[in-house]
Amino acid sequence: AESLHSSIGLLGISAGSLLLAVHFYSLPRAAPLIPSTALGVLLLILSSLLAYAGIRRSLRNASLFLSLCLTISVFWCGYGVVFILGGQGVLDDTGDFRNALVPGLVTFTLALLIIAVVGFLCREVVLAMVASAVSLASAHEVAMSYSTAFGSSAVACNYMIVCLVGAYFALGRILYFLTKEKIALPGTDLAEKKTHEQIQSTSGSMNHFAVTGLILNMLSASVFGCRLLGVTGKLFIGQVPWLWAAGVYQIGICILSYRAMDVLMATFFGFTSILKFAGGYCLLYPIWQPEEPSFPTPFLVVFSILFAVLALFLALKSPVDGLYLLFYVAYCIALACRPKGFFEGGPQGVDVAIFVASALMTLIHLYNVKASAKIPTGKDAMKALLARSSFLKLREGADLHAPYLGYSKYADAEVLGYACSVLASFAVTMTGDPQAPLATVVIPWVVVAGGFLKLLGGSVAFARGKTLESSAFILYAVMWIIWGLTRYGGFYGTTRSFHAAVGIIAFMLFNSFIVFCTLFLNIAWFFYSLTFLLIAVSFLLDAIHALPAGYDIAATLIFGLVSFYCFLSALFNSIFEGSCLPMGRPIVQLSGVGGGMTKCLHLPARKASSVKRIADILKNGGTCGIPTDTVYVLVAACNRPDAVEKAHHSKRQAQDRPMSLWISSLKQLEPAKHLFAPLLWDFMEAAWPSPISLVVPRGEWVDFLGMKDSAKYVGTPQSIAIRIPDCSVTTHLIDLVGPIVVTSANPTGEADTTHHNQVYAKLGDKVVDAVLCDGPSPENIASTVVDCTKIDSGNIGFFRVGIIPKSQVKLILILCLLP
Repeated sequence: AESLHSSIGLLGISAGSLLLAVHFYSLPRAAPLIPSTALGVLLLILSSLLAYAGIRRSLRNASLFLSLCLTISVFWCGYGVVFILGGQGVLDDTGDFRNALVPGLVTFTLALLIIAVVGFLCREVVLAMVASAVSLASAHEVAMSYSTAFGSSAVACNYMIVCLVGAYFALGRILYFLTKEKIALPGTDLAEKKTHEQIQSTSGSMNHFAVTGLILNMLSASVFGCRLLGVTGKLFIGQVPWLWAAGVYQIGICILSYRAMDVLMATFFGFTSILKFAGGYCLLYPIWQPEEPSFPTPFLVVFSILFAVLALFLALKSPVDGLYLLFYVAYCIALACRPKGFFEGGPQGVDVAIFVASALMTLIHLYNVKASAKIPTGKDAMKALLARSSFLKLREGADLHAPYLGYSKYADAEVLGYACSVLASFAVTMTGDPQAPLATVVIPWVVVAGGFLKLLGGSVAFARGKTLESSAFILYAVMWIIWGLTRYGGFYGTTRSFHAAVGIIAFMLFNSFIVFCTLFLNIAWFFYSLTFLLIAVSFLLDAIHALPAGYDIAATLIFGLVSFYCFLSALFNSIFEGSCLPMGRPIVQLSGVGGGMTKCLHLPARKASSVKRIADILKNGGTCGIPTDTVYVLVAACNRPDAVEKAHHSKRQAQDRPMSLWISSLKQLEPAKHLFAPLLWDFMEAAWPSPISLVVPRGEWVDFLGMKDSAKYVGTPQSIAIRIPDCSVTTHLIDLVGPIVVTSANPTGEADTTHHNQVYAKLGDKVVDAVLCDGPSPENIASTVVDCTKIDSGNIGFFRVGIIPKSQVKLILILCLLP
């Protein structure tokens, strides 16, 4: 798979380069071979293929390949939409096509050149050749746009080089993969490369997606910077594809940065995506109105404050990154000072500075990810400085991004969610002009920040087991999107106001339920959800045209300040140990399930240290939820009667579903082998390990397992169910603890537990001391329970038919009966 993902990416680059080579060779003709619209659609398809290949390959730590694929992907995405606009006659004025293309071409000429330089320095020759050839092609195309002395053949030649090099190495790697490493074209042998990457992959976790995010910042800055420098003649709809492609990809990079456990950079990329969508909105606005849109000053001031706070926290981890964010602080201040925002010279001057700074940061990040020698960014100095502080201590180690319940592939996105609440709330202060509702740039802030990014935060919160927080974020996101489009999209009318009011009341009822639930969460969330009711009341009063003067400002200040406190608290808790700015305890404490600040451990099963910790808890008389080859179960050590009794009584174990006994190997029963019938022993050897529980006669063999007083809680007076699970984590745990007593991880009579989040939710901290987390169960069906009490006569029965069918169990018995 590793080789194939690289091959898919290289073949995609080769196919796109071939299309562009054909296009530029046929450009001097009156009618090009490939129509502009068709070329644009094909480039969009290839850009999605490259994004897939780059992201999938990134799981193998191939940072340069990832950067190359995603960079060319966003390049061809914007490029393709520009071609479609040209083919549909939107770019019909003289020079429009050049003004639309040049900002993107300038960006990717420099970005791909940086990737090529780092590739040559780090001996990634193939990728460096591809990047340098595409960079030269883009540079030639820029020159061709301003001077007829540069022919299109030079651009086509560069793309043909990319096509041939990419196709050769892609086919070589496919051949190498399909022949199981027996045949390799010269230069495509991956054996040495694999060894190098395996060694490099152990060097620590880094955010490989940050490079692409920085390149996207270059792209949006180039659009406005080129206008200031006179490279382009105007700002218009033809440049929107670059801005919105950058915005869409930036949200993707934000999500992938959460996947890389980089909360601060993910939040930063979420912020910058808002600016990109706002810039595209401003360039689209002249389609409806001749004048340029105006900017809401309070919002941009608040945005600059959020950038400044984020820069401060980021500087504690990487001073260079923190300094870089100060450019965006200056950018927001420049936009706030100029009523026409992106169209003014001041913000465009800051765009030029952002372009240069982003290019330098791209070089630093990409080189530091690939090279063994690093460009200093001040990380070690800040660590040493904070190590001397007794008040502030940086979070480090394995539990840095430990989720609320169990293992999660994403870092916490609450920082971004709270920040978006601050941003969207200050948009409420803008009343809007009923005659020109789109004239004030509010929709991007409300819909993108309050809507889409908050949806993102809610989805990540759900993945981390925060069901209530995710529900609130998603509800608020839907509210911001609907209200923002209705109020600032000019949708209000005599009847629509009534319909909007009914919908808002429904949202308020839902939010009232969330407010009630937050009583059991913490104080900060209670006030956060309660003050959102003030915003909802503002929506309602505005819908029925009864909004008192000044109410919007009061609601904004209250909700905005509460959201800002939550933003700061989440930032502190994600960077520092302890609770410098606590979220508070639950207002209402419950003694049962979910009773406030739970002490129940949730440990990832992928770590051997977690299994050892669970084993220690079981040895000390604890009861734990663990994953198996079927569903999650609750276990206790056989030699701890107190723990077995606790599990038995707390679950109110039903008589028809007695607790069973699990071992890791038949060697644990070897001393008592003479007490089992020969056929039963052969059947156990043939059936295990598997999801088959065998109910065998109770006998003296029980004493050999050291069950002592635990035996009376296991099985029935006549029989005991015993099993060896087909799960390496479970058997390793039994090796550490000894035989364990097992029961289902759910209240008697309820459905089986198929996810680690459900164990604690169903049983509570009175029953469960810790949970070993392994995500969803491999199966949703429990084990098959076989009655072996009369196996001496050659007959077996079934108490329960689970994942293993009867026919398969009977076949095992027949094989045991054969001589």
